[in-house]
Amino acid sequence: MKILILKPSSLGDVIHALPVLRLLKQHSPDAEIFWWIDAALAPLIEGDPDLAGIVRFERKRWGKPQYWPEMLRSIRSLRTQKFDLVIDLQCLARSGTFAWLANGKQLVGLDEAREGARGFYDLAVPRRTFHTHAVDWYLAVLPPLGVPVHKNFTWLPERPEIAAAVKRKWQIESDRQPATPVRHPRWIAFQPGARWENKRWPAGHFAALIRSLAQTHPTTRFAILGGKDDLPLGETISQAAPERCLNLCGATSLPEMIEWVRLCDLLVTNDTGPMHVAAALGKPLVALFGPTEPRRTGPYGQLENVMRLNLPCSPCLKSVCRFEKPEECLRALTPAHVLRHIDALTSSSYFPEDR
Repeated sequence: MKILILKPSSLGDVIHALPVLRLLKQHSPDAEIFWWIDAALAPLIEGDPDLAGIVRFERKRWGKPQYWPEMLRSIRSLRTQKFDLVIDLQCLARSGTFAWLANGKQLVGLDEAREGARGFYDLAVPRRTFHTHAVDWYLAVLPPLGVPVHKNFTWLPERPEIAAAVKRKWQIESDRQPATPVRHPRWIAFQPGARWENKRWPAGHFAALIRSLAQTHPTTRFAILGGKDDLPLGETISQAAPERCLNLCGATSLPEMIEWVRLCDLLVTNDTGPMHVAAALGKPLVALFGPTEPRRTGPYGQLENVMRLNLPCSPCLKSVCRFEKPEECLRALTPAHVLRHIDALTSSSYFPEDR
């Protein structure tokens, strides 16, 4: 049996969709499963043990006419695979079109009104409620296909060679302390960036939080995660405790970022991709939410660790703030408030007494 999954972007969305792959492969171990993904995110699933192959969606190039022949070759290649099942988890016009052109025997997608993609599908799976989490919605495509849904799978398998390279590159082993009491995590990671400006907790708040943590957690070090565009944020925040902070913004590949999240003891994050990585890894986290709805797209399995304020405008689900007090939903969430949650979290069952 040959299966094609279409979920090209974004990072968090692809993370949300991975359980579909895991359960399909568990149910049909002999199935050859392929994934259509944005080329920029391909390193996330390269070498994945449950995949037979990756089909790269060259989003940036294929928008230009001179690269349309390349796109047509990719479509022709898809059609030669003769897929038995095609699953579109993106439910946009372009993904629906590519899914239909793949010419599989059965095409399953999500029942959402955006761009009319559901018109391509043989079976469209509705979202049970407005607040149904994206992971649960994606998994809802499986029961109609006879595939049982459960949680007995590894969401993001370890990549030992990348983990070892990370430790060598940043000399992490020499920096880490021996097993320490629960109240002193060895590494806390911070993710200050986000695609929307109004999803970003202020950099000054991150810096103030690190200054407080540096006093209360004397052996802990802090890793600042982010892309190249977040480098100024990382520089500003790391000045809060320069001898204890490692600014990784723009310095890690996607697989290296995942391994950094894996090795850290806690992640403090805005609503963005690495938050979903931490949730998939079962890593303790504190998620700072403003304009978005955590019940739909929050850290799966850790909604109790979402911090947000009950304002009349939140969640607005808008990328631009229109409130009379701009970005008040995050600005009014104080570092002291977050620190109290971290202290409670590191004293809880999320952290074993002896590591």
